[in-house]
Amino acid sequence: MSRAAIIGGGVIGGGWAARFLLNGWDVAVHDPDPQAERKITEVLENARRALPALYDRALPPEGRLTFHADLAEAVAGADWVQESVPETLALKHRILPAIAAAAGDAIIGSSTSGFKPSELNAGGGRAIVAHPFNPVYLLPLVELVGDATTCTRAAQILRGIGMFPLTVRKEIDAHIADRLLEAVWREALWLVKDGIATTEEIDESIRMGFGIRWAQMGLFETYRIAGGEAGMKHFMAQFGPALAWPWTKLTDVPEFNDELVDLIASQSDAQSGHRSIRELERLRDDNIVGMIRALRRTGSGAGGVVRAHEAALPKPSEQDGLPVTAARQVPTSWTDYNGHMNETHYLEAASLATDRFMELIGAGPDYIAQGRSYFTVESHVRYLDEVRAGEILTITTQVLAGQGKRLHLFHRLWRGETLAATVETMLLHTDLTTRRSSLPDLAVAEALGVWASRHAGLPAEGAGRFVGAPLSSVPA
Repeated sequence: MSRAAIIGGGVIGGGWAARFLLNGWDVAVHDPDPQAERKITEVLENARRALPALYDRALPPEGRLTFHADLAEAVAGADWVQESVPETLALKHRILPAIAAAAGDAIIGSSTSGFKPSELNAGGGRAIVAHPFNPVYLLPLVELVGDATTCTRAAQILRGIGMFPLTVRKEIDAHIADRLLEAVWREALWLVKDGIATTEEIDESIRMGFGIRWAQMGLFETYRIAGGEAGMKHFMAQFGPALAWPWTKLTDVPEFNDELVDLIASQSDAQSGHRSIRELERLRDDNIVGMIRALRRTGSGAGGVVRAHEAALPKPSEQDGLPVTAARQVPTSWTDYNGHMNETHYLEAASLATDRFMELIGAGPDYIAQGRSYFTVESHVRYLDEVRAGEILTITTQVLAGQGKRLHLFHRLWRGETLAATVETMLLHTDLTTRRSSLPDLAVAEALGVWASRHAGLPAEGAGRFVGAPLSSVPA
């Protein structure tokens, strides 16, 4: 079992703990704050709700979380140590050598948003910068700065927990992303101070416009499109002169005084003060999950990272002699006003299981790209028990028949050991060119025949039912 140690359990440290823990790592936390355990537990509740919702396959079993008063005890035996103490160089100079003395050959990462490795290690440490973004358990980016060999090792580990390591070519204050954020932040402060816009209006200008574009394409690719068919060169020629115009105050900083702080704080309270921080975090998480899942379909941006990570997760095998064709946590987006899984998503889950079974017989994406597939022509769902958000749904698939053009499947949807639903599905093999039914390729037919033979004679209670059955035959 891999083991991570988190030194400093604030917002960022708690996010790191959740990211490692929910990817199957044991996690040890050291933080002198007497409220650290409560805070991290609350972060974990949100993470358990959000991170698995990005995936259509279950994450590894959760690791073990422990809290330690002694730093050396927390660090002992760790494969990765993440320092996330407050952004004070003197404090990091005290903590990082102590970590290095107790951490063996573990990778030591610092969550610093601004300091360079040479500054961090001036006190005797050996840390690299491993700078994440909040919420760490959802956003994949980690900026790596420091020793090349260590950064290479770190990148491999980070990919294994679903993150996107970006190695910075040279040491520089605030790395890459925070330098961009700082430029936007400074300009936003001026807009508020000068009475041009409120905090809410500035946020609306981001979330209603370029924030959505940046989520899937970034800055330069977005501007390349803005240049039309002539591309980036045309865009630069058209808008480059604007760099000399007095559009921004990026080289000037507003005076940071009590008046500015009170102005910003009062506007922020008016904008968001009606919600607690935990409510805002859950709202943020739900929005991020929705956007990243949308990006999954094309493999763009963070969606591509999740898709690649999911492909590397262990594939489920068998249960009760039947292939497990899906195993995933139920996301909140699948639940309705009653708090349980909506009926449409039982069918969606079964559809995903059908797709997985088609892969097992060689009729997956490559086969479909060749112009052949199975089309669903009839389905029947039985709802047997409630399923709620956060519960693990496991689906087994039984072949009832698989001769000629027909593929007859019986999916069982399990909530733990409880049978929550069954979905009976009839499919016909189809030629995508003619859009007519056709015989499958010989290899697919033979593979299907093997599964049909294995499942012949197995019970399939509930198969063959239909909605129009007399009420007298339905149990009360």
